[in-house]
Amino acid sequence: MPPSQVKDSAMRSPFPGMDPYLEQHWGDVHQAFVTYLRDALQLRLPASLRARMQERVYIELPEEGRRESYPDVRVFEYPGRRTETGELVVPENGGIAVADPVLVDLAIETKTESYIEVIDVKSGHRVVTTIEILSPSNKRPGEGQRLYLQKRQDMTRGGVNTVEIDLLRAGERLLPIDPERVPTTHRSAYQAWIWRASDPHRLAIFRVSLRERLPVIPIPLRPTDADVTVDLQALLDQCYRNGGYDDINYRVAPFPPLAADDAAWADALLREQELR
Repeated sequence: MPPSQVKDSAMRSPFPGMDPYLEQHWGDVHQAFVTYLRDALQLRLPASLRARMQERVYIELPEEGRRESYPDVRVFEYPGRRTETGELVVPENGGIAVADPVLVDLAIETKTESYIEVIDVKSGHRVVTTIEILSPSNKRPGEGQRLYLQKRQDMTRGGVNTVEIDLLRAGERLLPIDPERVPTTHRSAYQAWIWRASDPHRLAIFRVSLRERLPVIPIPLRPTDADVTVDLQALLDQCYRNGGYDDINYRVAPFPPLAADDAAWADALLREQELR
């Protein structure tokens, strides 16, 4: 067997579909997934359409991202200013002395999220379809979620097809419909859904189970175009292989933890492959 084939075989995830351990490396996986999806689409689009990566940039304040951690800085308020002899300085108007604070820089982070737009170059670069691979910041309250939902609303109002792929178990599932309306057969650990501008009163929801291969899904284009398909599993396999994730320690539990029945299934799967 050629060395390249040996390497490819060794660099496959032990899971048949989504690898829950990749959720802990989502920054890297997300960027790679968006890039590979753009490349796969580019080869299959009609001549006048292009797939382009776009970026959404925003500021995330510390309280928005701190959900399961504790602050590593404590800020104490000292009494009012004192003289060299230790006497408290009181304002001339006789009011209460103002406390002397400690100034601590906020850990403000600039976040950049990538997504894909399919544009029609012959119609003034009109956006035909938008594709989102969800990030953790999309699924928790904050500026990232606000901008993501605002973009979704703007796209649907503008008659742009919307495709969203959620390969994260943590956070809120942000379907554009009441989750209770989803049949139990499609309330899976992961999900993908498509809203077509040509059929605005229906939402196509794809089951994405932990225990099954990721699906091949259609990408809607203009009404006169046939859908193009993307193999989500092939893209995830490419992320795993090119990211060098054969260093993952499968002897420990993934984060977030799996449901009890999925944890038992994953344990048996990993033991069978001598990874536990």
